[in-house]
Amino acid sequence: MPRSKKGKRGSSKPGMKNGVKGESGASDDELTSDILSHCSSASASESTAVLEEATGAEQVDELTAQEETEDKLKQCIDNLMDKSSKTRLAGLESLRQAFSSKVLYDFLTERRLTISDCLERSLKKGGVEEQAAAATLFTLLCIQLGGGDEAEEGFKVLRPILTAILIDSTASIVARQSCARALGMCCYVCTAEEGEDLVKSLALLESVFMSSYPNREGTMPTPKPGSPALHSAALQAWSLLVTLCPASRLTVLLNLHLPKLQACLQSSDVNFRIAAGETIALLVELGRDVDEDFEVEDSESLCESLKGLATDGNKHRAKNDRRKQRSIFREVLHYIESEDFTVEKIRFGVEDVYIDSFTRRRIYDAFKEIMESGVRHHLQVRKLTKAIQPTSERHLWPRRSPHPGRYCQKQQDLSI
Repeated sequence: MPRSKKGKRGSSKPGMKNGVKGESGASDDELTSDILSHCSSASASESTAVLEEATGAEQVDELTAQEETEDKLKQCIDNLMDKSSKTRLAGLESLRQAFSSKVLYDFLTERRLTISDCLERSLKKGGVEEQAAAATLFTLLCIQLGGGDEAEEGFKVLRPILTAILIDSTASIVARQSCARALGMCCYVCTAEEGEDLVKSLALLESVFMSSYPNREGTMPTPKPGSPALHSAALQAWSLLVTLCPASRLTVLLNLHLPKLQACLQSSDVNFRIAAGETIALLVELGRDVDEDFEVEDSESLCESLKGLATDGNKHRAKNDRRKQRSIFREVLHYIESEDFTVEKIRFGVEDVYIDSFTRRRIYDAFKEIMESGVRHHLQVRKLTKAIQPTSERHLWPRRSPHPGRYCQKQQDLSI
């Protein structure tokens, strides 16, 4: 007779194994597998439920945070219409910080007309600080809107007001500086190359900084208080727009401005000297792009001037000014003599952008000046390419877009 199976310890009835009821004929291993499978499934279900609950909570938190941010922005926009100038200034400053540090296209598209109307009122009727802040905020609004039709429409409305302040000799230097930067950047972002707005903006900015050019006898004018800072801002805005000019117009600008800018290297203001030197390098670079055989007229005299500034040890100048001047003019001199540019790598997140020319440096510096530390956030969130090679498009920051709120660039996907 076959030996009868002994029951396991703890079994109290036939068909019960370890206190758990099993199917007739099931082995211990099979039953253990079933139990583990059941426990595993239950654990997985619980984990999935917890994960879904956590994800849902995160989404709710993000939605709540977004709503709170939008409520704060709406309040800031309301503050732009307040009777108190202090409240309006606080609203302008809060919006400036938000526009610099966040991408707000959808939110701003719905409210651009309201904001533009408020900025127009501030520019026309506000005090010095309010005018300057409004011009800066309008520039950021154009950048946020991505240079599309909405931004271009707003620029056409506010350009005459910015122009009026800029050329008004009785207006504050601070407000005029802000308007000069706004005209340059908004025109760069919003207008088409070779367009009427570009030509007008170039001519307007020229009329401002050419006041620092030497007269017919070659004598440098005596600067009025604050004028070097204004002329520097206008020159930098102008040089940004020059990067958009076609070859035919570049030739005219080179012949007109290079000799005059060389004379400006003798300016008594360090910042204007530096702006003049950087613009000379930019113009020479653009000239060489157009014509490989391009040569600077009287290059020996230019290099002598640059060498003097690159080694300037004049003790009556501030130490930081001397250091900054020597560094910049060494680089300008090196490029003029050898056509070599020291590439600069800018890291944002896990990506890099390479500044490999004076053209790209002028563009990057212009955005950095208006957006300050927020420029890296916009580079990262808007997904520029990891590195812009020397053979790629001229513009570091893509300007125009066939899609609302998004930038694009030929040959590479630079969608923002």
